[in-house]
Amino acid sequence: MMGMPIYKIKEELRKNSNKEKARILQGFFKTAPGEYGYGDVFIGVCVPHIRKIAKKYKEISLNSIRKLLTSRIHEERLIALIILVLKFDEADTADRKKIYELYLKNTEYINNWDLVDLTAPNIVGKFLANADKKILYNLAKSKSLWERRISIVSTFNFIRNNSFSDTIKIARLLLADKEDLIHKACGWMLREVAKRDKTLVDDFLSEHHKDMPRVMLRYTIERFPEKERKDYLKSKIVHIL
Repeated sequence: MMGMPIYKIKEELRKNSNKEKARILQGFFKTAPGEYGYGDVFIGVCVPHIRKIAKKYKEISLNSIRKLLTSRIHEERLIALIILVLKFDEADTADRKKIYELYLKNTEYINNWDLVDLTAPNIVGKFLANADKKILYNLAKSKSLWERRISIVSTFNFIRNNSFSDTIKIARLLLADKEDLIHKACGWMLREVAKRDKTLVDDFLSEHHKDMPRVMLRYTIERFPEKERKDYLKSKIVHIL
């Protein structure tokens, strides 16, 4: 399996492709000129099918995965990343480091929100769980939209383990970001923190709810009680810090 050509994976993806679904996905992932996913190409394969194929071929080499990750086809990049996640979960410390480094060296190909969201917490987040988090703060300052999204979404792994400080700090760094996809990602992570420690998020909102991007605020407070949610949106909430 280690030496199996990646064309086998590509063949299986094409067997499960659907032209109508591809057309829908091209629109959903904003691939038109001027949009964030411009130039991305879909063949229309459902994620459950991609996961099934990934499990079948998870023993392929890291070099083959790297080649697959450079594909212009979205689903081929996605399956490469999902295989990386599968390999990471079974790897020893040395191999986890190789997978993590491969991931961060190829962020130019991790260039749509699903590619980031399905993999960053499970590779970058897990690798950095008990390590120096400086790289996340560097990524948060990157010119790349996708590297900035990796920085905040990777913290989902920390949140799952009840560690919230990096999420709060990185969300604060990204408050002035111009991209809607960053606002949504930060709001999503803050919402996840609020499920576990609402007081911490209330403190964040006390400081920032009037000047944070509207989308970020809406995502953050999505699960709050209705009256509190409406008060935040009307800027009536004032917490004593």
